[in-house]
Amino acid sequence: MDTKYLFESQRLGFRGWKENDRNPFAAMAEDPEVMQYFPKPLAKEEAARLIGRFETHMEEKGYTMWAVDRKEDGVFIGFIGLLEITIPIEAQGAAEIGWRLDKRFWKKGYAVEGARACLAYAFGPLGMTEVYSFTSVINQPSETVMKRIGMTKVGEFEHPKLGRESPLKKHVLYKINRQEAGKLMNQGDER
Repeated sequence: MDTKYLFESQRLGFRGWKENDRNPFAAMAEDPEVMQYFPKPLAKEEAARLIGRFETHMEEKGYTMWAVDRKEDGVFIGFIGLLEITIPIEAQGAAEIGWRLDKRFWKKGYAVEGARACLAYAFGPLGMTEVYSFTSVINQPSETVMKRIGMTKVGEFEHPKLGRESPLKKHVLYKINRQEAGKLMNQGDER
């Protein structure tokens, strides 16, 4: 593969978005199964705007939700990365770690592996001191990833952009700091 990655994990490469990511990402964003813990699947135009938002965030902040390839064959599998939290919650202004993978790549350990690589990049080259993550309380798969990468639950909140009737309204908030992440990485944690 001739792709230049910003950083890598054992199996994954993290990079900026390319034009040929748009269609596979749009297909993911339209998939009700992939989007089950979000308010609704996204139309192709909405998916394209989200990529634009990620690209702008990278230009302004130096980090984003990166496009992720499986290195063995260069296949785009989704995104994993960091965004500034803008909603009015305890963690506003800090970075949030998140992920969304095409369902063909679920249950292979990619989310955990990729999130650990993003934390190493956040606490290393980016010099962050803490990173948060949040999801709806019903999104057990993502909450499991948060636990497996060493994050600790610090609270719950009602998402301000979701209506009272939404089953996604109640969210969990997780956090990890540089010291905690360093201990886990030094232990070679394989939880």
